This record gives sequence, structure tokens and C-alpha cells, in this order.
Amino acid sequence: MNKSDFFFDLPEELIAQTPIARREQSRLLCVDRRSGKTEHMRFFELPGLLRNGDCLVLNDSRVMPARLLGTRESGGTAEIVLLREINSEFGIRNSEFDEVSSVAWECLVKPGRKIKTGTNLVFGNGELTATVTGEAGDGNRLISFKYDGVFLEVLERLGKMPLPPYIHEELEDMKRYQTVYSRIIGSAAAPTAGLHFTSELLGEIKSRGVDICYITLHVGLGTFRPVKTDVIENHRMHAEYFIVPGETAVTVNRTAVNGGRIIAVGTTSCRALEACSDEEGAVSGFSGFTDIFIYPGYKFKCIDGLITNFHLPESTLIMLVSAFAGRENTLRAYNEAIRERYRFFSFGDAMFIV
Repeated sequence: MNKSDFFFDLPEELIAQTPIARREQSRLLCVDRRSGKTEHMRFFELPGLLRNGDCLVLNDSRVMPARLLGTRESGGTAEIVLLREINSEFGIRNSEFDEVSSVAWECLVKPGRKIKTGTNLVFGNGELTATVTGEAGDGNRLISFKYDGVFLEVLERLGKMPLPPYIHEELEDMKRYQTVYSRIIGSAAAPTAGLHFTSELLGEIKSRGVDICYITLHVGLGTFRPVKTDVIENHRMHAEYFIVPGETAVTVNRTAVNGGRIIAVGTTSCRALEACSDEEGAVSGFSGFTDIFIYPGYKFKCIDGLITNFHLPESTLIMLVSAFAGRENTLRAYNEAIRERYRFFSFGDAMFIV
């Protein structure tokens, strides 16, 4: 298939720059993936669309405040976004309480032409310093940081949320770029389908006999990387670390056996479940990396429903949605959402596809 098969014309004013006042008040476009029929609702009405015996699978990864603004020792500003810790087993530190004096990361840097190997950087009042130690792929840099205490605590004080490149306004409340159930720190971007849930809404869903369980997939900034190949089959996904706990596998498999629906909250939950399902759809507990690329023609093994936001044209995310709902249904629903002035992308509205 061609990348251009997933293009749609999106007015720039529909790209949500800030979250709405109340998470659950976002709009919800319901899509029947077999008929293509759509219905317009609000997210707080989701519990009424679920059935006793269904299972929601959510991604509990927590976003790191991984954007650091500082200065070059030689003069001038520097902006760093942490991508991957290169001296740990899977890209993040296992414990939030490991006290070390230095740590090395692969980072995005700005301005790239000024931040070269050997450049020294200072953040805050000098409580965090860094040296560029080498080059990495895609123009990224390898940077060694020095500090006192716990690195994640330093990040909490000095860091900002690494908002997607299409959001141009500063976020006043950093909690709005976290899901209310986020728990395990490690993402460079939020699993945004979960941003619509409140604790009260989750409680109502549970009261209706719906199981709620969690996977962890640490979202990398590569999720925003455009598809550069004209033929999408030639595109290669970036690998992301994920965990499907054994208890989640048990709950998902029990749901399937009992005739309930397995509903993935977000493309990240979908990718994690599909990556560790066998051909019969049985899920196994697993931890490791996945670079699974889901596009039309993919045979889904596990999920029966998907809650997701509206994604970029020609992105791997809209390709995944198109694989699940059908390309024609997906583009028709997107164009309807544009006509109805839905809000798009990270802080935008949602779809419920079954």
C-alpha cells in the first residue's frame, strides 16, 4: 500500500493545543467497524457502551518530564529531550531511587549545529550538568549527565513535558499530560487515548462488571516519526519496551473464553497485546521490546475493540486504526469528524471502534 492512501486534509485549527477543562467531557465518535455506521457521543457516556464481562486494557506508563532547557557553557541556549538511557537494560532505570552521580542518554538536541561532541551543558543553577560524548542515529546525541541525588527527582524539578511537535503552547498543568492511572515512569510521550479517563469514570466502568487491567508500554518519540517510504511495507517501526503482566494475560484470556470483548485503550495497548498473542489469540505474560507494525491486511489475534484519539495523516497510527476498522471506514469517519469540528491529536477527542 502507498503512504498517500492514508492522507486526509486536516484544517490546522482543529489541532488541539490545550486540553479541555474536564477530561471526560471530550467528544467520542463511535464507529461500527463492520458497517461503518457512526454515532456522536461524549466520553463520559462510554460506560453505557460497555458490557458486563468486557475487559479494558490500559497502558499505565508515565511520561518523564524529559525536556530540559539550559545553556551551553560556551554561551547560548540548549534544549534537550531524553530519549533512551543507554546504560540500562531496557532504556530506563529499574528503580526511581537508584542514587548515582552520572547517567548517559541518547537525546534530541536543539540547536543541533551548535551542540556537538565535547559541548558542555548546564541546567538549572548547575545542579545538573552534561557533556555531549558522541553522535547517535537520526542526528541525536549521546550525552552524559552529572548530578547529586536521584536523577528522576532532578528531572521532576528541572524538566518539562516533551509535548508533540504540533503543540505550540506551553502546558500549564503537567498532570494533564499524564493519565490518572499512570504509574511506571518511562515514556517520552503520553498514551493519549487514556487522557480522557477520570478515577470516577473508571469506578463506574468497574461497577458495570467490566474488568480493568494494565500493560506498560513506554512510548518513544519515534511514535511521531513520519513514514518516509512511499510503500508502507518498507517502513520500519522503532522498538519500544513493554510489559504484559501475568495477571493481565490471565484476565484477557478469561474474558475471551467467557465471550467478553477485549478493548484496547490506545494503539500502545493494542500493539502490546497483539505482540504477545499466539495465533489463537491467547495472551502470554511478557517483557521485552516490540517493533510490531500494524497496517491493513494484518489479522488481529486478540482485541475486539479500540479506544483511540484522532491521528496524523499518513502516520503509522492511522494505519493501525485502518487495519482494525478498515481504511475506507476510517477515512470516512475522519472526514466526518472534520466536518463536525472534532479536536485532533494528543489533546483532542476520541473514537470508540467495535
